[in-house]
Amino acid sequence: MKKTSNKKILVVVVTYNRKELLSECIEALLNQECNFLDVLIVDNASTDGTKEYINKYVKNKRVIYENTGSNIGGAGGFNYGMKKGVELGYDYIWLMDDDTIVKKDSLTKLLKADEYLKGNYGFLSSRTLWTDGSICLMNRQKLLPNQKDKKLPRIRFASFVSFFVKTSVIKEVGLPIKEFFIWSDDVEYSNRIQKKYNCYLVKDSEVIHKTKSNIGPNIAKDDERIDRYYYLFRNEMYIAKHNNILRKFYMLAVIIVLSLRVIFKSKNYKSKKLKVISKGVKDGFKFNPPIEYIKN
Repeated sequence: MKKTSNKKILVVVVTYNRKELLSECIEALLNQECNFLDVLIVDNASTDGTKEYINKYVKNKRVIYENTGSNIGGAGGFNYGMKKGVELGYDYIWLMDDDTIVKKDSLTKLLKADEYLKGNYGFLSSRTLWTDGSICLMNRQKLLPNQKDKKLPRIRFASFVSFFVKTSVIKEVGLPIKEFFIWSDDVEYSNRIQKKYNCYLVKDSEVIHKTKSNIGPNIAKDDERIDRYYYLFRNEMYIAKHNNILRKFYMLAVIIVLSLRVIFKSKNYKSKKLKVISKGVKDGFKFNPPIEYIKN
């Protein structure tokens, strides 16, 4: 790895009120085989004593702590951290949530792919596993056709769970849209990059995503965070508006299917769930935040 050891790598971890998981995430990062990385913790104004809990890591010169002052969501947090990384002069940004636990060679494998591709890519994405070793369903990458058996399959989009990108690409395509707040900011951003560059899944770079369950968002079954689904439908409508006709038809089909699932399968809050879907879709038509670029 001599060719890449002179490169400056910043890991951006966005956190909010999950200090135990965050501590485990930082510990795994600091124990990577490739130890030439720094860690930026972007704290969305946690109220659980996060800063005090991880203070022993913040004392390490390789760990930087930034408090955003308010909860600006995952999208805002990644926007904040990536901008900071570019301003500080890093060459690569490695994005992940605070419940992502990397393996000792996760970065090694990403850098080997970077070297193999000679830097000619938009972003790299690790294979994400759930706690039982199965594929984490909410972080599955969308492969392009005829890529399944390739060593480095090309992908259309990936989540911000072990998302590796050069700062030169960030300068060119801009930052994630902070107004998304939560959900689909990674879909929009990775798809934006993919339109200009080939992007790849690095299958032998693996991380563990410690989510509570191995299922994706499902408003029909979820009775605990119904209001948050507003952002999902609003943001997905934005993405559909800015893509081809197939994406628009796909979104229409999703809206119909999920609405029917709420009607026939939800046990509780059917009316509230349908209102959230309707409001998200309606607001999505007029939701048009600008893409933010970093000024030289």
